[in-house]
Amino acid sequence: MGLTGCAGNQYLTQNPTPTRLNRAVATVAPTAKTFDTRSAKSVPAVADEVLPVNHQKVSVKPSGGEDPSRQGTLTIDGRQYELKLVDSTPKPNEITTADLSLTAFEEDGVIHNVPVEPATPMALSVNEDVQYFEGAIPQGDIVSQPMAAAHASIDLNLPSALAMVGGQHPAVGFAQWRVQEAYAQLARAEVLWLPTIQAGFSFHRHDGNYQASDGTIVDVNRNSFQYGLGAGATGAGTTNRPGLVAQFHLADAIFLPEIAERTVSARNHAAAAVLNDQLRSAAVAYIELVNAYQDASILESSHQRTAELFKITSDFSKAGEGLQADTDRIGTELAMVDNRMIGARERIAVASARLAQTLSLDGDTPIQPMDVTAVPIELVSLEMDKASLISTGLHSRPELKESKSLVAAACEAYRREKYAPFVPSVLLGFSTGGFGGGLGNHLDNVDGRYDLDAVMTWEVRNLGFGERAARRESSARVQQARFEKLRVMDQVAREISEAYSQIQFRRDSIAVTQQAIQSAEDSYKRNLERIRDGQGLPLEVLQSVQALETARRAYLQAIVDHNQAQFQLQWALGWPVTAPATVASGM
Repeated sequence: MGLTGCAGNQYLTQNPTPTRLNRAVATVAPTAKTFDTRSAKSVPAVADEVLPVNHQKVSVKPSGGEDPSRQGTLTIDGRQYELKLVDSTPKPNEITTADLSLTAFEEDGVIHNVPVEPATPMALSVNEDVQYFEGAIPQGDIVSQPMAAAHASIDLNLPSALAMVGGQHPAVGFAQWRVQEAYAQLARAEVLWLPTIQAGFSFHRHDGNYQASDGTIVDVNRNSFQYGLGAGATGAGTTNRPGLVAQFHLADAIFLPEIAERTVSARNHAAAAVLNDQLRSAAVAYIELVNAYQDASILESSHQRTAELFKITSDFSKAGEGLQADTDRIGTELAMVDNRMIGARERIAVASARLAQTLSLDGDTPIQPMDVTAVPIELVSLEMDKASLISTGLHSRPELKESKSLVAAACEAYRREKYAPFVPSVLLGFSTGGFGGGLGNHLDNVDGRYDLDAVMTWEVRNLGFGERAARRESSARVQQARFEKLRVMDQVAREISEAYSQIQFRRDSIAVTQQAIQSAEDSYKRNLERIRDGQGLPLEVLQSVQALETARRAYLQAIVDHNQAQFQLQWALGWPVTAPATVASGM
């Protein structure tokens, strides 16, 4: 039976149930190889023993009365466990390795990243030994190497991400179908004056008293039947449901198509605005993903420098030329770098999920950016003055075009209410078919019948007070739409001005942080040379390592902020397809 260790709980167990290793190392086989998920290179094992922090050394001694090779007592932290060797090989699902497996180290003792995915369970045979290593965990970062095959990632660059934002995206598709709805409403308004066809038949039966047209009461039993284009006629009356009927208010037939046409225009511009929003969101999400990957790369470099510094400090301490306190101080910083790397991997996972949601992709599949470095991009040149850019935005922004269309629609609705009392409501009906009837149960004299009805009426609602209220209501909607357009204009101007200023200052920030990186690198190299020449203590280099990490991360953030501001300005301008001549010549 194989042995597994648990540093967190500080015990070893001999149990057929699955047990996981946590920060302990099980050498599975002499030829076993582990792979870094980023480089896919094999990492050789190190002979140094590393024992988890606060874990006491394990001692194994044989117990009396049994073959020492087959039974023993294991003592951990003052507690004893009886061990027996079993010849049978455990099933593969009985003993598993740890989620945080430390099965490989760098040759210099530096450990790599915490694994993003859990390791694949692997059985330990009876002939495989379990080795434990002494030392401190802060000697390096935890190896990032899931033993199971990771999910296939999606390789994506920025143009591909933007190209994926189309009609199949939920937000864009919803907006486009709202446009189709508006077109359907326009088509219905344009045919409002056309008649409706009603064909069928009707049967009427009456028994008992009936009042004649002269007012007398007559006891009569009668029936009537009608069929053809129109139905519902009884007695001497007209056909209640004409075969061809057109019933509408003439004001609706005149103004509703105009209102619907303005609404179509507004919906089209609204759909364009949604598309622009999704393009901006996709660009920002992709930049955030690149930022997360680059930040993790910076932290890995910082980790390597800190680990090298830790090794030098440890050597100085062992040689009596330095203090153990300095080693502990750098070990603490190394652990904090490990913690920051865990946060970087979390940001990668979160940024990948957000980009997948923005592009409506499978959130379970990680996205790998094809851009290996973050570099400043320039979509809009700052050589063009801010006033010209604001003018371009006021002309191109679909939100502003939508507001203008809504103002026009509100004006047409007001005109409808204004002229409604002066135009009639129209009712036109025509029926043809067979009609017959008789007394009692007899149905006689079925023959052709034709009816034509034409009615025009003028309506003044509520003695004119209702008309005035309707006009005031429509006028209020017009003013609301106009003020909304002014609000959008102010918003567009503010967004362009804000993005323009952000690009200006963030470009300066890129230059400053780039100089800071150069200064930090020079400081690190000089301090490291002094240490190697024996002119100082390794702890003196720690501040340079921290400053270099801070400068590189600040430079990365400045580039990310600059690029996001560029896309923000491009969005604020309405994503113009062609740049103005002054901008194109300046780039």
